[in-house]
Amino acid sequence: MVSRPHGGKLVNRILEDYRRERLLDEVKNMPKILVDSNVAFDLENIAYGVYSPLEGFMLREEFISVLDNMRLPNDLPWTLPVVFSVNQEKTSSFKENDDVALFYPNNNFLAVLRVEEIYRYDKEEFAVKVFKTKDPNHPGVAKIYGMGEFLVGGKIWLAGKTLNPYERYTLHPVETRVLFKEKGWKTVAGFQTRNVPHIGHECVQKTALAFVDGIFINPVIGRKKKGDFKDELILAAYDVLIKNYYKRDTVVMSILRYEMCYAGPREAVHHAIVRKNFGCTHFIVGRDHAGVGNYYKPYEAQEIFKEFPDLGITPLFFREFFHCVRCGGIVNEKICPHNEKFRVRFSGTKIRNEILRGRKPSSEIMRPEISDLILSWEKPFVE
Repeated sequence: MVSRPHGGKLVNRILEDYRRERLLDEVKNMPKILVDSNVAFDLENIAYGVYSPLEGFMLREEFISVLDNMRLPNDLPWTLPVVFSVNQEKTSSFKENDDVALFYPNNNFLAVLRVEEIYRYDKEEFAVKVFKTKDPNHPGVAKIYGMGEFLVGGKIWLAGKTLNPYERYTLHPVETRVLFKEKGWKTVAGFQTRNVPHIGHECVQKTALAFVDGIFINPVIGRKKKGDFKDELILAAYDVLIKNYYKRDTVVMSILRYEMCYAGPREAVHHAIVRKNFGCTHFIVGRDHAGVGNYYKPYEAQEIFKEFPDLGITPLFFREFFHCVRCGGIVNEKICPHNEKFRVRFSGTKIRNEILRGRKPSSEIMRPEISDLILSWEKPFVE
């Protein structure tokens, strides 16, 4: 059967209609804060149970416990702080036990935060413990250094919703759990991606599918950096792949609205917990999962799972796949005896360069239908 939610219960922090209507009058008298997309996505992920068992932004005890032990104070595994920062000027507009109205975007009322605690924190300590570096060139570290001086902890209630151009690709944990059961899937492997699929991705998914009933492809949709493939193209490419190369009723695809932290090993565990809440029993962890630059060792994101035998979801570890000319197919370093000169790597940079030159990546690297789709787009990359 599908996995139990992390902590045993799927969180629901969505206000019912009658409470929402009553709240709209009260909001006029509340302190107001305009939040960014990252906070907005966190609010929705808390409210819909994606971050179960969290019911809001972390209090100081939870924050410190996660930094120091990668666990909540009740010893439940949790590796990334989920926090809400504000600057000193903002803290003067509210105090502990106040309700604060959160807006995003264009002053649309999104949620209420019950302020349980306002506390200072050490940004460098936060960065070093989560990212293993204080280098501001790391995107996650840079983000911490740009946060406000205070963290505000407390439960939230979601009263609105953000604009979602990918509604038809959106399923919440309560929905995926029902869907997996309807399909008769007892075992489900989650696959995280933020890229168009190449042959290596397909091999990983299909290798996992040999051991489980279904695959849950869960692309991360959100803020992208320049040169990344656009979100709508990633989804269209997966539609093509699933239609042409997967057996019927073996794949479900739904998006995750989430901003990557690039926290390597810690984020790999966080990603597994999120997919556990969607109902996955297994989670695929590849080489350098959630990594960036050279801040983490190639398989460090797999090794960290040894510290969490009580995670409640089974990690599936994969070595890097590549095409070997001598072997005549897709293999990995564990089974291929040939040296590097025979190996064709699945390089995202190489694929991008071929596309920019108007050329199709070879069929050893990418399915021709997907190459054709990408080349048909006037502007496939984020500018």
